[in-house]
Amino acid sequence: MLPPIEEIGRRRRLLALSQKELAKLSGVSQSMIAKIESGRISPSYLKTKAIFDMLEGLERKNEVKAKEIYHGKVVGVQAHDTVSRAVRVMRETGYSQLPVFDSGQVVGSLTEKVILQTLVGSTRPEEVSKQSVDKIMDEALPTVNDETPISMVSALLSYESAVIVAKRGKVLGIITKADLLKVLGT
Repeated sequence: MLPPIEEIGRRRRLLALSQKELAKLSGVSQSMIAKIESGRISPSYLKTKAIFDMLEGLERKNEVKAKEIYHGKVVGVQAHDTVSRAVRVMRETGYSQLPVFDSGQVVGSLTEKVILQTLVGSTRPEEVSKQSVDKIMDEALPTVNDETPISMVSALLSYESAVIVAKRGKVLGIITKADLLKVLGT
């Protein structure tokens, strides 16, 4: 479904495009763009779609990418590490979630919440600290490439605590909700 036609002028101005530039890029005449924006004509679906496709493409091109905000230093633990070591890393770094690695690949994630749930559900809490992380870890954090638009990262962060940034299987960094808030604050 296409956005309301009234959005064309607003989005064009946000991109700092003239009517002539938008017309040339989307394959319609400048006079048609002017008439659409003034509400004097109602263009065909194909013309409207061509204009919105061009606007969306330009917006994506100008959007902040994952590579511009990720932290290059990823603090994590190994799958065979003990839960007590993971807790120590969390305390030392102040992170509430950690990716879990095995042979350089992200295989899971560990959060304070999972550790606390495991402790509460255990009849022998002292044994939990000796367990290996892979016994209690959650699924791996979602992974995106470095060119992923911030809008997609934001959508993932509404469900996950962090997102791993990787390129060709090599982990480059991590993005958390706090990183996203920093971008919005600039």
